[in-house]
This record gives sequence, C-alpha cells and structure tokens, in this order.
Amino acid sequence: MARRILTFVVRAVAIVTMSIAGAFSYIAAMRSATVHYDPEMFAIGVAALFGAACGGLALLVARKRKLQSELRASQQRVEELGDRIWEFKESEERAKSFLAAQGDLIVRRGVDGRITYVNDAFCVLAERTRDELVGTAFTLPVLEQGATAHSVDGTRIHDQEIAADAGARWIAWREVMVRTGALPGAEMQSVGRDVTDRVQAERALADARDQAETANRAKSRFLAMVSHEVRTPLNGILGMTDLLRDTTLTPEQATYVKAVKTSGEALLSLIEEILDFSKIEAGRVDLDVREFDLDTLVEETVELIAPRAQAKELEIASYVEDALPRRVIGDAARLRQVLLNLAGNAVKFTDRGGVAIIVEGGVRPGAIDILVRDSGIGIAPEEHDRIFMEFEQADGGIARKFGGTGLGLSISKRIVERMGGRIAVESVPGSGTTFRVSLPLAAVHVDHAPAVSPDLRGTDVLIVAESTVESPLIARRLMRWGARVCVVPDDKVAMALLPERMWGAVLVDHAIGRAACDALARTTTSVPCRLVLVTPAVRAELPSLKEAGFTGYLVKPVRAASLAARIGSGNTEFERPGDGAAEGGDTLSEDTSKGLAILIAEDNEINALLARSLLVRLGHRPTVATDGDAAVDAWLSAREAGEPYAVVLMDVHMPGSDGIDATRRIRAAEAGGARTPIVALTANVFDEDREACIAAGMDGFLTKPLDRERLAAALATAADAKAMAA
Repeated sequence: MARRILTFVVRAVAIVTMSIAGAFSYIAAMRSATVHYDPEMFAIGVAALFGAACGGLALLVARKRKLQSELRASQQRVEELGDRIWEFKESEERAKSFLAAQGDLIVRRGVDGRITYVNDAFCVLAERTRDELVGTAFTLPVLEQGATAHSVDGTRIHDQEIAADAGARWIAWREVMVRTGALPGAEMQSVGRDVTDRVQAERALADARDQAETANRAKSRFLAMVSHEVRTPLNGILGMTDLLRDTTLTPEQATYVKAVKTSGEALLSLIEEILDFSKIEAGRVDLDVREFDLDTLVEETVELIAPRAQAKELEIASYVEDALPRRVIGDAARLRQVLLNLAGNAVKFTDRGGVAIIVEGGVRPGAIDILVRDSGIGIAPEEHDRIFMEFEQADGGIARKFGGTGLGLSISKRIVERMGGRIAVESVPGSGTTFRVSLPLAAVHVDHAPAVSPDLRGTDVLIVAESTVESPLIARRLMRWGARVCVVPDDKVAMALLPERMWGAVLVDHAIGRAACDALARTTTSVPCRLVLVTPAVRAELPSLKEAGFTGYLVKPVRAASLAARIGSGNTEFERPGDGAAEGGDTLSEDTSKGLAILIAEDNEINALLARSLLVRLGHRPTVATDGDAAVDAWLSAREAGEPYAVVLMDVHMPGSDGIDATRRIRAAEAGGARTPIVALTANVFDEDREACIAAGMDGFLTKPLDRERLAAALATAADAKAMAA
C-alpha cells in the first residue's frame, strides 16, 4: 500500500514539474528577440498546455480513487484473514483438547527417527516432559510386538505391549506419513490407543472358549462311554427278550416279557435323544444331501409308527399331493428323524381319533410343507414357543401324564433350521395339534418313470369307514384320480346307498365290525371291486373275508401305489403277488445246513450268546471268538482249512486287540486276495466311530442293541457284496 502511495506522489510531482517547465519555456521563447511572436499560436499553446494539465490531473484523481477502493478491499480482506486465523487457532485448541480428552498417544518423528512432537498422553506414559522428549530418538519399552497390517491408504497398524510403572499396557498404533510446512520432507505420525481392557477381554474369551471346547470334548467322550456301557447290557436285555418271546410262554409270562421289552425300548429312545441333542448342541450334525423318493419316505415313516398307533386303536395315514415332484434332493435320514419324532409325539398325546401326515406345496417357491396333524389333547397358545426349548413339555409339572425328556421337539427344530426350513405349531387345547414343517427340497429333473395314476373318471366309489383320518385321505386321493367318492360311517347307511348308483368299487374298513363286513360283502356281489381294509393284527381273518365275497384287501396304512394297483388294474385276485412272503413275518429255522459260516468277535458273553442265537434262528452257522486276537486266529485257520468265513461280525471294543486292529490285520493278510465282508458291531453311534470302522476296512456298521431284521439285512448285503466280488 505504501508503495502505491509513493508512486502516485512521484507521478503527480513529475506532471506538475513538466507543466511548469513547459510554461516557462514558452514564455522564454516569447521574449526572445529572435523568436517571432504569434498571439493566436500562443493562445492555442496555452490551451493545449492547460488541457494536458487537466487531463493529467483527471488521470491522477481516477487513479487515486481506484487506489482508495483497493485499499478498502485490502483492509476488509485483512480483517477476514484475521478472523480466519482466529478460527484456525480456536479449532486447533479444540482439536488439542479433544485429543487430550481421548487419551490417545500422539508422537511425530522426522526422517532421522527423532521426535518432533508429542502430546501430553505420550509424556505421561513415557514419564518425561515434552522438552526432554523432543529432539531425541526415545522409544517406549516394548514387551511384546503384535502382528503388523497395512491398510489401503498406507496406514501401518500394529499392537504393542508396553512396560509401565502402573503395569504393562497394550497400545494399538496407527502410523502414517504426513507432510509439514515447517520442515522439509515428511514425518511419521503415530497415534496409539490404550486397548489393554480389550486385549484382556479377548484373552479371557479365548481361554473360556478353550475351556468350553475341552469340556465339550470331555462331554462327548463321556457320552460315548456312557452310550457304550449302557447299550451293551441293553443289547442283551432287548435281544434276550425277543428270543424269550419266541418261546412257549403262559399269558402272564408273555405280559411280563412285553413289559420288559417296552421298558427297554423306552430306555433306548431316551439314550438316542440325549446323544442326538449332544451332537446337535456341539454343532456336529452334517447333512447328507442326496436324491430320495419323497412318497416312499413319508409312507415308510407312517408304517414304522403304525404299530404304536394301532396298539392304541388309533388311525394313522399319509397323503402326498400328486402335483409334487416324486424325487427331491435333501437329507432323507434327518427328515425321517423329524417325522418320526413329530408322528411319535402325536401318537403319544392322542387317545382318540388318529394321526395324519400330509405333504403339500409350500407358500415359498421350491418349498414343500409337511403337516403332522393329530386329534390329541392339544397345546395351549402360551406353550407354543416353550415346547421347542430343551427339556420342556406342554404337559409339565409333577403330576404330568406323559413321560419323555422334552428333547424331541428341540432336536427337530434344530434339524429343520439346519436344513434351511421352518417349523411351526397350530393347536387349541382339546382340539388336536398340527405341526407344519416347511423345507426347501429341490426337485430332481431326471428321466425317472413317472407315477402312473389310474384313470377313474366316471367311476363311483363307496367307502364304508368310521375313521375320520384315513378314509378322508383315501377319498381325497381317489377324487384326484377322477372318481366320484362317497364316504359313509357304517353299514346301515351303506346299505341304503347301494341301490342308488352303479358302484365301481366298495372299500370297507374292517374296524366297523366283522358282521358288518360280511353283510356288505354278500350285498355288493355285483360291484366289480370289493376291498376290505385291515390292520396286520387281523391278517388271520383274510381267508374268511375272501370266502365272504371280498375280491381283495389293503393293509392299513394304505399306500398310494397299493390303492392304485387294486382300484385301477381290475385285478380280481384276492392275494397280491408277494403278499404271503412280504407280510408273513420272519420264519425261524434251526436248519443251518444252507446258511452262512459267520465269525462273531464279541467279548461280552451275553451279547455273544444273543448274536449266536439270532444267527442260528436265521439259519446260519456262527462261531464265537472272545477277542481280536482270537478272531484273527480263527479267520486264518478257516482260510487255511479251505472253509473261509462268509462274514465276520466284529465288535469294535474288545480287550487286547480291538476290532479296529483285528480288521486291519485281516485286511493285510488278504493282500489282494478274496475279501471277507466285515460288519462292525458297536454300541457307539458317533460319526467318528463309523468313519474309524470304514477307514480300518470294514464293510458295514450295526449299532447295538442288535435287531433281527437289521442283522438279517446286513448279512444279506454282505453276502451279495461277496458274491459280486467273486
């Protein structure tokens, strides 16, 4: 500004001086004798000089005004800059106070590693003043250095354990290069936060996790041991009870044996529920996802539950919508476990009516809904959530009527959720209960033979049944096939309706009474298809029912394929192909001349006796070895004698050489020769036990208690495998 004023003054003086100099020069010229004076030219010159002077003065005035305006603008700018500087200082103070309040450590170092700035928090931890630290290469004493990481923006992140008088502290550092105007180059700014509490909490959690995992492993080992120790005597109890039931008993003795069998099965169910819950709680349930037949799974589940339901005089039936895919992808074993649990509960809590499993399309795309419906005691609304908790039952309290652990629904809920589905309950006390399981089961799009549904359009079908469970489902299926169906509750109503139509088929439930069945059979001789619905318990009456006039029979619960074969084929044969063999029960035989030579490796005397007795009754020739060494010796002796064993039943846990070691020795001795099927016998049900058996070279796996049907199936599978290998 001063420079501009000086310039203005110099210019003004120069212009005035030039004007005066010009005027004096003109006057001097006029007075000179040698110069010719012209008044007109003089006036013109004076006017020109005056105009020039006025123009110069006008320029000077305009310049002055401009300079004054710029001066005012500069002053305003100076004031604004002053305000900004004050704001910056205030912000700096706020930032300093904020950092101080946070307690973070801040230190800057130059390229030579010397400190250029530290905050108060760093000084407190270092126990030195700022003046003592600035300009030095001081570093905090490090007890432990954590791992270093780098973020995208170049920030270096790491943790350090720092020694301090008040105790070791963990500091989380963030280091970044910053540029400063005061010094050339860049500085390393380190900001550290005390995370001692976080690190201690993380270590405490890690220790707690390790302890929990250790405890969980100990619990699993304990459960495996308890399972083995309980299942071993239970195997003898249930097995010997089955053998005892096959002998001649008085009615009183048969009642006692049946009670022992029922109690043993209840204990076995309890053990399995506890083990299942333990595995699910430990997160050790893996899904075996593969293709399976949905209709078959549901119908087989109903057939497994049917004996319990029929023992309580309850109806049980299933219905799968024809529009659903026949084959789907999922874990069939886990789904069967859920359905058995829900249907078993339904039977337990139902005294009248029955249980139905209905499968239909779900609300969500790709989902399938499975409804398990009963006519039992129902569940109060406030109990709907609680029943899915561990060890909870709707029928709680000291005086509860129904037993159980309260784990079944909890296990089912976790399995369904593990499969990506949902389970819900709808119930009103006294009006029954419906459990709805919604699962995403993908359809299998392959060229399987489609289910053939009979064309019953124009066919009138009369169903005579008191049941409110199975007969409506049979009618529903027949109507899907095109039939016109009429369901009546007794023979009197049926007799009244018979003359009204030309009936194509009549289905009579044996539960309405034998006399009513015989009367309807005699009255409906003009009907082409006359079927009687029976339970397995009344199979002895089939010959007399055939004589009464029925053209065939269906065993309850009725399968869709059996119904289609009877109604749609026009077959008038009373017995279906294979009926006698399929449903005639086990045939016990003491003739072992055509049976298999089987080696049993079992250290428990009772279990060995049970296995031997079961094999003899199945027509085989068993030999017992009491430990793994004896089993290997017996196997070697039989092979050298030219009469090798067809199958080896190998107990896994035996004194001395156990089943795993004995199996390895047998496989090593075979050395590429003929392979003997070896089936594991064990009371352990954990997946790792099964994997250990398979890894050792075993071909099958039987869980104790031994069941005659499962034993026969395992032997048949092993024999087929040996025949194929040969």
